[in-house]
Amino acid sequence: MFYQLRDKLNRLNFSFACKKIYGTPPVLAKTDEPIAVLTLLQHKDVLLFLIAIKSFTKQVAIRKVIIINDGTLTQNDLETLKKHIPIVEIRDANEFSNNACPKGGCWERLLAIAHYVKEYYVIQLDSDTLTLSEIPEVKQQIATQTAFVIGTWDNQTIEPMNICSERVRKNVTLTPESHVQMLAEANFNKIDNVDSLNYVRGCAGFTGFPKDSFADSFVVEISQKIENILGKKWHDWGSEQVMSNIVVANINKSSVLPHPKYCDCTKIKTGTTRFIHFIGECRFKSGIYQNLVREVIIDL
Repeated sequence: MFYQLRDKLNRLNFSFACKKIYGTPPVLAKTDEPIAVLTLLQHKDVLLFLIAIKSFTKQVAIRKVIIINDGTLTQNDLETLKKHIPIVEIRDANEFSNNACPKGGCWERLLAIAHYVKEYYVIQLDSDTLTLSEIPEVKQQIATQTAFVIGTWDNQTIEPMNICSERVRKNVTLTPESHVQMLAEANFNKIDNVDSLNYVRGCAGFTGFPKDSFADSFVVEISQKIENILGKKWHDWGSEQVMSNIVVANINKSSVLPHPKYCDCTKIKTGTTRFIHFIGECRFKSGIYQNLVREVIIDL
């Protein structure tokens, strides 16, 4: 209860400080190429997403924005989104639910990407991200139809799944209550075709999927294999990020964006970082997010 109250107050302060985003130009299609941004959005993050999408599309030309409504968007939210993003298509999350996969926890987002990737290069962009300046690596990956993911450490690469699994088992003490990501990674070695699979400890919050790069059948197949190993634990929050990481790592052409040029808010390097994912633990902890947004709005 205390956390919810504090979060609400933080968001109110942030909204007041960053409300000038509503006075910036709308997001328009600036390319005929099949490039789309997709996100799963909830009511309380509408302002954040406007900041995320406007700062991103200042640097990268796209044709379409796809918003997956988690069920909490109000009529006013929908009108605001359509006003500021005329190229938006809004779909309900339950349209992409699959009984063969966990429900909620962003799984509908990944399955929606599997649907739209048939037509577009799809960029999953979380609402709590911010593009500070030019991001040429992302443009290059799109131009060459290469998948990308924001990484976790410097010089990170995509690696064989069994190597990741061995490292986790060696370095992490696990219990049944451990986070689902750790448990899944530790048990990758039990997947029957693990030797043919890759993995990356990335972040689903900013990920690129080339056109025709994967299908929902791959998601279902691997998800069911892991659920057979972990049981109901696989339905915990965080399993979708594991699955997203698996998908990206097993696309024919894929890479990890250079870190900390692209990083989360705990690893910002002044003068180097150009794209930031403001994860929950530091989103409103200091004034960094708010101050950077103010600078971005001026630039917009």
